[in-house]
Amino acid sequence: MPKMKTHKGTAKRIKITSTGKLTRERAFGNHMLSKKSKSRKRNINTSAVVSGSMAKNVKRALGI
Repeated sequence: MPKMKTHKGTAKRIKITSTGKLTRERAFGNHMLSKKSKSRKRNINTSAVVSGSMAKNVKRALGI
């Protein structure tokens, strides 16, 4: 059976921490920032952890 291929689009967007968790960047932080509150922009600037069934799908796409 052939090797599993890594989904390169997912690999560019998701980073694996040393403990094995998956981190991603948040959306909506590129334009039209004047209408967004400071707290909202600060929250967008932080990374998020992928969890649950989504993490299972991402790990399959990364070949982990």
